Amino acid sequence: MAVVHPGSDTSWKRLLWYVLAGSRGGPNRGRIINLIRIEPRNVNQLAEALDVHYRVAEHHIRALEKNHIVIASGERYGRLYFLSPELEAHMNIFDEIWNKIQPTSAEMKRQE
Repeated sequence: MAVVHPGSDTSWKRLLWYVLAGSRGGPNRGRIINLIRIEPRNVNQLAEALDVHYRVAEHHIRALEKNHIVIASGERYGRLYFLSPELEAHMNIFDEIWNKIQPTSAEMKRQE
């Protein structure tokens, strides 16, 4: 089993600000994190829950995976995504940032 090096709180704060607030896709990425936090999901389930096209959900999940925020288990379409152990260790930072930037319903409509 791999050893987890969670990194500093400062590093995670910077990373999460970048991923959540650094682009137009940040709100969807935050919503994905919150959905996966409840239960593991595949890309199709995420797309349906977010009411976005499959490719949009796939793009965001790739960005989250690339930044070690989520991890995958399984193959192809059955692949489930989970929060990474590193993010789980820093969920308090995610919650702090998400509470500051969480979009309203009206803002989400404008982004679609």
